[in-house]
Amino acid sequence: MEHPILSKLQSPLELHEMSVADLDQTAAEICDVMCDLLSERSAHFASNLGVVELCLALHSIFDFCQDRLIWDTGHQIYPHKLITGRYQQFKSIRTKQGLMGYPNPAESDYDLFMTGHAGASVSTAQGLHSGDVLSGNADRKSVAVIGDGAFPSGIVYEAMNNADGNLLVVLNDNEMSICPRVGGVASYLDRLRNSIYPTLKAGVQKVLGRVPVVGDPAERFLAQMKEAVKAGFHGGMLFEELGFQYFGPIDGHDIGLMRKYLKMAKGIHKPVLIHVVTQKGHGFKPAEEDPRTFHAPPVFERVEGKAVFQQQNAVDSKLLNYTSHAREAILDQMSRNERVTCLTAAMCQGNKLEPVRDTYPDRFFDVGICEGHAVAFAGGQCKAGARPVVAIYSTFLQRSYDHIFQEVCLQDLPVTFMLDRAGLAGPDGPTHHGVFDLGYLRVFPNISIMAPADEHDMQAMLEFSLQHDSATAIRYPKGASPELNRDPAPVEFGKSEVLSIGKDGTILALGAMVEPSLKAAAKLKEDGLDVGVVNVRFVKPLDEHVISDVLRNSPFVVTVEEAALIGGFGSAVLEFAAERRLNTSHICRLGIPDIFVEHGERRELLSDLGLDSEGVYRACRDMAQDTVNMETV
Repeated sequence: MEHPILSKLQSPLELHEMSVADLDQTAAEICDVMCDLLSERSAHFASNLGVVELCLALHSIFDFCQDRLIWDTGHQIYPHKLITGRYQQFKSIRTKQGLMGYPNPAESDYDLFMTGHAGASVSTAQGLHSGDVLSGNADRKSVAVIGDGAFPSGIVYEAMNNADGNLLVVLNDNEMSICPRVGGVASYLDRLRNSIYPTLKAGVQKVLGRVPVVGDPAERFLAQMKEAVKAGFHGGMLFEELGFQYFGPIDGHDIGLMRKYLKMAKGIHKPVLIHVVTQKGHGFKPAEEDPRTFHAPPVFERVEGKAVFQQQNAVDSKLLNYTSHAREAILDQMSRNERVTCLTAAMCQGNKLEPVRDTYPDRFFDVGICEGHAVAFAGGQCKAGARPVVAIYSTFLQRSYDHIFQEVCLQDLPVTFMLDRAGLAGPDGPTHHGVFDLGYLRVFPNISIMAPADEHDMQAMLEFSLQHDSATAIRYPKGASPELNRDPAPVEFGKSEVLSIGKDGTILALGAMVEPSLKAAAKLKEDGLDVGVVNVRFVKPLDEHVISDVLRNSPFVVTVEEAALIGGFGSAVLEFAAERRLNTSHICRLGIPDIFVEHGERRELLSDLGLDSEGVYRACRDMAQDTVNMETV
């Protein structure tokens, strides 16, 4: 399909002059562009299809060079990018040095914040409005688009409680987040959407069907009347009590109708909430029918309106990823111990926990996008005698920092944290890279931190955690788990696993960095260098005996971690050495420097950062040469 409108669109301001028919055609072109993208690479899909019409309606009413627009969570940003000057670059999205899959102020003035975590849009929009008032620009409208999955986040209600002035919140209600929504807010939205909406919709359609010739104005008038009646019955009392004028629910795929409501809201200079009902995957039937699979589906081809997925690489299919091994370990422990529970925060699918949910529904708890609540909840369960496993992405667990401190560590409760996507999350980029967990967890007393090198470590570490008397964290990356050729040692508190001893140097490798370190050691062996490798396993506490021996006796030491160097494993080794007045001049730390790493394939990013086997090899070669030079001097 050609894209005559998108290919010529120079500015979203051109949408202001388009007819509804032209906007509908633009929507069809956007859908086609995104389907073409999925024939090349995986990307967020269903969520983007769900907001196409909403995006066009917003940009056709507001000028977001003057007004403000924040997309909460940010993974539904593709239509916005396509109409704000990035159509020609769109095929590069989620590739190294290409467009980011989330809003990015470096790409466009239309992207105000780099959003990737849920819930903060209303706060930032309110802050933008406050700043505009202070600078004499109070007429600017601040618009926050937030999904129903993010809406239960506590920060949303903190913001709404404080809202005033020229603020518009668009609640995009598609009946789900990545996984089905849970909780009282979801139930409230369901009641708003389902109590009288279907009856009214059918009635209006019946009336329209009896009118021989109905022009656009009459049709829109009747539709608007329908929505007004609906709003009168439903009231949106929760939102009204918070100080918002409420409109809805409104069909989020009817561009003409949304334009009328947005134009109305534009003229109201107090907080307004417009509740739009959308369908994830709208415009592509397979995605409409299965929005969870099509949230970020594998590469597929469109064949007669169906999605035909490409065959997975045979080599990759043999290796389970760390996430799958974590799930199997949780299932195993729950089968052995009825006290073990599993908690997640709207990431049942992302953490591959559906079998856990289905097998143990009474011991599985999805609390929605409320990570702080999940951690405090786990603390309560623990105090009552349960052994909760909190499975959350590393980057999202940051949102519960205070609760890890207050409700878990301070109480010395044995909650187990399983931190998925620890390290580089690949194409999702800096909002999703889980590189700070060691830094934000290591500072707390009463918590131990581990990283598995493979599936054997994963199983053993979880078993250890559920027998330990204090909090534990197990961090693991996104990606395939290697098959290490070894007879694994049992996991013991604060003990590492010495895989080999080398007379010329030692690599202290953490978690997924063990495999590239072993490959580097093998290549160094070919060069005549005998370098040992230690699977350190524990970041906190460190293996004092092994670390001390290595620092004292090894000519050089290289620490390798897929985490931020500041506050990370290498820092812990330096702190250990300083406390014991040990020499540190022969230590080289490999990890994430003091930058936000951009998006790209994980292997590409690891290579750029010197965290692949070649990078570890080069670091060891350099350290060996430095050692020789020092001895000669």
